[in-house]
Amino acid sequence: MSDATPQRIVLVTGASRGIGRAIAERFAQAGDLVLINYMQSQQAAEDVRGGIQKAGGHAELLRFDVANGTEVNAAFQQITEKHGRIDVVVNNAGLAIDNLLLRLKEEEWERVMDVNLKGVFLCTKAAARPMLRQRSGRIINLTSVVAQTGNPGQAAYTAAKAGVIGFTRTMAKELASRSVTVNAVAPGFIETDMTGSLPDEVKSGYLSLIPAGRWGTVAEVAEVVAFLASPLAGYITGQVININGGMYV
Repeated sequence: MSDATPQRIVLVTGASRGIGRAIAERFAQAGDLVLINYMQSQQAAEDVRGGIQKAGGHAELLRFDVANGTEVNAAFQQITEKHGRIDVVVNNAGLAIDNLLLRLKEEEWERVMDVNLKGVFLCTKAAARPMLRQRSGRIINLTSVVAQTGNPGQAAYTAAKAGVIGFTRTMAKELASRSVTVNAVAPGFIETDMTGSLPDEVKSGYLSLIPAGRWGTVAEVAEVVAFLASPLAGYITGQVININGGMYV
């Protein structure tokens, strides 16, 4: 990694672990300045920044709640005042509160919607202003295979992630004339700390649904995100790129 000026300013929400961490590290490897957003896991976020800097990359921490409009707007104002631009936004932050419909509480539904869907709306809206002015930008939203297939016990999560797909397609049409692309990436079952903690029988059941016969990796997701943010993907917008080993086609 060189000490040259970072190529792009890249914000990754929910970047302290899992897929978000892998995406942040991938952009840093390309020489970009990565803004690591987190909400609660400060130590984990600091570990990500430390690893990037140790490898010669550039990273900063940016704490804000993606579901809070005031905090989101303040964060984007801070980014543009400090760096003068924002080139890539990866809306990765998310959470799942799983339960069958009749047991799902209203406040649980609202919290999942706030983070997974409202958060994408708020960050995209805040990013669109500077991107439209600079006439360039990449917005990549993380959705999920279950948004397309459905999944018992995940009514809130699947509804929110399906909403991300519709939102992505609409934003692609609204922003395309200023060279701002908006795409979604839909991972299937990816090997993370979360999936690693599942009981063996549950993992075996999920694995049987995947024609490729294996879990995906966070690196595979990060590579697709990096491609969508690259100049080579300038004519790709409004698309949902599935990374699921053939589980949904």
